[in-house]
Amino acid sequence: MNADYLRRYVRDIPDFPRPGILFRDITPLLADHKALQMAVEAMAAPFAGQGVDVVASAEARGFIFAAPLALQLGAGFVPIRKPGKLPFDRNSFRYELEYGADELEVHVDGVAEGQRVLLVDDLLATGGTMEACCRLLEQCNAEIVGCSFLIHLVPLGGEDRLSPYKSHSVLRYDEDDQEAELSVQNRPPGPSV
Repeated sequence: MNADYLRRYVRDIPDFPRPGILFRDITPLLADHKALQMAVEAMAAPFAGQGVDVVASAEARGFIFAAPLALQLGAGFVPIRKPGKLPFDRNSFRYELEYGADELEVHVDGVAEGQRVLLVDDLLATGGTMEACCRLLEQCNAEIVGCSFLIHLVPLGGEDRLSPYKSHSVLRYDEDDQEAELSVQNRPPGPSV
């Protein structure tokens, strides 16, 4: 497998959701069985054999990858949601944003003390939401195994923000915004395409 194969399924949409933003649209990748399977396998590969008990993800696009990653790793899946979305008793974590605050919640029985958790999302940008997810689960006394992403927008500094945790991204978009590359050190086993 190589980055070029997966990259052709990521569509660039200029000026969405507002002028000056280049949106990385993953819906073509999701619609293709082979590309989706390859993406999930590449996201899971560095964490295989790491004793992952639970895969967790914040809503919404992260859920798309987290559930099949959990199956790939033989783990359970736990959703992390915005307030008012979970029906049972919850743990919550409030965090600051550039212009205000936000909050994330997880069911009190979603992650047990000492469980090894992999956090998953489709995209790593500034890392704020993923950092909040890590802190929420640490508050539950879980052990963070790492964070896995399909796409990493390198110039936005998310990896630095997550530096206390192992972070893996399949496709990395650099400053020139022209190239995506597969993390060579974390290539999944199997034949090249």
